[in-house]
Amino acid sequence: MKFRKFGKTVLSAALSTAMVFSLSSCIRSFTVGYLYVTGTVTSTPASNGIITGFKINNDTGNLKAIDGLPLGSGGANPVRIVLLSGGNFVYVLNRGLTAGGSSTCTTTDPCLNSNITEFAVGGNGILTAQETFFTQGFNPFRLVSDSSGAYLFALDHDAPGTANASAPSSPANPNAYCGTVIVGATYCGDVTVFQINATTGRLTLVTNAQLTSQSNGAQVPYFPVQAEPIDEAFVGSYLMTLAGAPSASPNVVATTAQTVFPYSYNSSTGQLGIVSNTPQTISSSLTVGSVTSNVPMGQGTAIDYAGGKVYILDNEPTVSGGTPGQILPFTVGTNGSLNTLTGGAVPDDPTETGPVQLIVESKGKFLYVANELGADINDAAGVVGYVIDPTSSQLTENPGSPYPTGTGAQPQCMLEDPSDQYIFTANAGDSTVTGKLLDPNSGTLTQVHGWTGQIALTGPATWCVVTGRTN
Repeated sequence: MKFRKFGKTVLSAALSTAMVFSLSSCIRSFTVGYLYVTGTVTSTPASNGIITGFKINNDTGNLKAIDGLPLGSGGANPVRIVLLSGGNFVYVLNRGLTAGGSSTCTTTDPCLNSNITEFAVGGNGILTAQETFFTQGFNPFRLVSDSSGAYLFALDHDAPGTANASAPSSPANPNAYCGTVIVGATYCGDVTVFQINATTGRLTLVTNAQLTSQSNGAQVPYFPVQAEPIDEAFVGSYLMTLAGAPSASPNVVATTAQTVFPYSYNSSTGQLGIVSNTPQTISSSLTVGSVTSNVPMGQGTAIDYAGGKVYILDNEPTVSGGTPGQILPFTVGTNGSLNTLTGGAVPDDPTETGPVQLIVESKGKFLYVANELGADINDAAGVVGYVIDPTSSQLTENPGSPYPTGTGAQPQCMLEDPSDQYIFTANAGDSTVTGKLLDPNSGTLTQVHGWTGQIALTGPATWCVVTGRTN
């Protein structure tokens, strides 16, 4: 039987409609990436950790649990998770607990059983535990990789003493190598460097080619860094650490400024080099009434590299006084030196306090700061948004900011999804992940469509990563 012309036309139209409907359904509902969150299953970070994982829906940003997750993180008190570029391997830094079971690790009461656990990322985002590795110092708390995914860098709060290598360095247990970073220093932190096998994800320790042991002539297995490290970040060809003992409180002027120290990085060998034995002190202008003074920074919380700039987050009164919280922006100069950006420090929103992380969205037009607390501990925490001036790079708070993340949320991390549509935070205060829709033109964060924008975790969150791998 042959179709008449009219019948062919109707059939063609019907098929076209069906194809368009089918294609649009597939395009608008696929998984755009996976979100992984480390956390614990207790009200405070003091037990074996877990990893929770979600599929991110392209159309709504809705989160759906990945089959087989959550699973154990490989140890207690997970504080960082790193996902390599390409999305094949995940590494979790489990800080461990003290002998008394506390998650508060100190030089005199260090955490025990710290480790880095490797996971392979399989189809549909499933994680499979692989091997466990160990840093060379004590109380590790930060973990980053270089941009190529060839090396992994663990920041230990305390380097081993050389008088007694089984205990952290201290004035009573000095480290003979700390003076290579700061002249005269007898104790310090360290960075443990690992080379990553691209096929298996296995980690191999990189020893310090510049230092040899005084006892046996072997290379020292770590790289000394400044004492009292706070955070680390890759800044181009440098690994930078923010360090220094904190002031007594956010409202007490620090007697000694916290500092930033750049270490040169050899991407072929993983070696870190000393650029200068003089760290850069960080300070900002503080105006009280009619008096403006330059005060040392003593409550630094993070150092971030985003949009080609270095940003230091500080939990002290802003440039005009008032609620603690400010952003100190810098450009990078010769030998990793930091040059204050025109305009200087930028205040956090007065209703927020405790800035913990900063990101710049993919188009480089907007910057966001996650705050652990509101102006008061009883207030909700939120994300503060800023518009980046395309010429001067100065920051202006976005109208409508801050954007709440949930009552008492205490966000620990923040990220943009692989499709550049959503901003997610993982929160410790109410054990949730929250998602906001990102307006690419205004930078405003609004309620997502089709779900509440909030999903529960088994316990408090500690960190998060995202990957665009969806096979």
